[in-house]
Amino acid sequence: MRMSTRLLLLALLASLLSGCGYNSIQQKDQQVKAGWAEVLNQYKRRADLIPNLVQTVEGYANQERQVLTDVTNARARVGQVNVNADDAESLKQFQQAQGELSGALSRLLVVTENYPNLKSDQGFRDLQAQLEGTENRITVARGRYIQQVQDYNTYILSFPQLITAKIFGYKEKPNFTVENEAQISQPPAVKFGSQAPAQAPAPQPPQPQQAPAQ
Repeated sequence: MRMSTRLLLLALLASLLSGCGYNSIQQKDQQVKAGWAEVLNQYKRRADLIPNLVQTVEGYANQERQVLTDVTNARARVGQVNVNADDAESLKQFQQAQGELSGALSRLLVVTENYPNLKSDQGFRDLQAQLEGTENRITVARGRYIQQVQDYNTYILSFPQLITAKIFGYKEKPNFTVENEAQISQPPAVKFGSQAPAQAPAPQPPQPQQAPAQ
């Protein structure tokens, strides 16, 4: 009799939890965690490419020491950020460090335009292609994560899931801040081609010749 009562209570409790969104909260929380793991994976992929990229550029453009140093230091700062995706300040610091690394990489790629031999190097071209693909993957992973966090937050702030979330300690999660919302739907432009040729100056009209003095 006692066993039957316990089973009945467990079944009733499971039904109540399911009706209050507990199972869905669990599912959405796991989706957010998986999305965050993919974001970190793609950022790590980019960080792993940088030493080879710097070494290759250094072989052709060693005089660009400041730019190479900036990239190396920015990568080191990224590695020093102990990010916690559930903490808004930690996520902000992580995003800032990644932004500084993106800026340093952009400056490095601009410098490479001045070295034709470097741009023709097969190893450098392979690294360019990998970096471009990684930037696209980062954009996709970030966009998916942003949507997953928004979906999770909306769900746990809605009734009656709000009550369940408070009981079991599920809180609203911080998210990436995007200055331009269009950035989460389009990958960044990573251009490795030659710069546009300078336009030739417009021809000047011929000056009228002065009549010889009489």
